[in-house]
Amino acid sequence: MARKFQKGVPLAFLNNDIMNNNDIFKKLRVALQLRDDQIVEILELVDFRMSKGEIGNFFRKEDHENFMECGDQVLRNFLNGLVIYLRGTLENPKNAMDVIKQNQEVVRKNTADKPKVAFKPNTEFNPTRAKGERSGAKPATSSNKPRDKKPMKKIEIVEKVQYKNGKNKKG
Repeated sequence: MARKFQKGVPLAFLNNDIMNNNDIFKKLRVALQLRDDQIVEILELVDFRMSKGEIGNFFRKEDHENFMECGDQVLRNFLNGLVIYLRGTLENPKNAMDVIKQNQEVVRKNTADKPKVAFKPNTEFNPTRAKGERSGAKPATSSNKPRDKKPMKKIEIVEKVQYKNGKNKKG
């Protein structure tokens, strides 16, 4: 059965799957580049208190043990708070695009501040080095490990058995 895909249409709509509140919440979070602390701030604008941990549970995979279903009340309060966050109030109106651009600048600044660690593969080959030993690593006999243990006596699992097949061999 050949499947036809439409360009620009999310796969969830092609499969006739219904988006739940968690999916909507996730998509808004990604599209607006919101962090958990910003979501807490948005919810507090409409006097709805929720911790960052509880909000993080909405964004987990459905099979995760801490996953929580996002209820209608949570999504409704988030959307009402988002309107106030982006547009402002009647007394103090804001331009939504300015708020979004500020969020984007904060995200860019945070990603630029993080030190970029370059991956340097170890390409040198040293046949004398033991397997699993890192180059430049401390030797295995570290002073941090107690050396009181004595080597254990080797236990023979299979005992020496003499098989007699019915004939005595003498000489």
